[in-house]
Amino acid sequence: MRAVDTNVIVRLLEQDDPRQAATAAAFLKAGGPVWVSHLILAETVWVLEDVYQRTRREILQALDALIDNQVIHIQGPEIVKAAVEAFRSSRADFSDCLALEIARAHGHLPLATFDKAFAKLPDVHRL
Repeated sequence: MRAVDTNVIVRLLEQDDPRQAATAAAFLKAGGPVWVSHLILAETVWVLEDVYQRTRREILQALDALIDNQVIHIQGPEIVKAAVEAFRSSRADFSDCLALEIARAHGHLPLATFDKAFAKLPDVHRL
């Protein structure tokens, strides 16, 4: 299975560069499914927040669309779904929610942090 980088996912979501968006879409259609790693997903959320100034609601819609996409295969989809739900129901950053769910999946809890918002989630310990 082929993989894609953050900028490919962002072009597909934002459609801000018509040529690159068309090239990205053609790449997805031409060769079957593509794989998106946890790192690429976290970077995508960061770009949507910081570069495109997307709201939390818009980012959640984008994450839901990526998870439900038949051509895009997300690394550890159950981990990502749990991270999205934690992100949806808290004030924590998506990357923190993803880190928590990866740690949970591997039995490495509690997760220690200095972040007050993140520490409100179950299994996160504020130092």
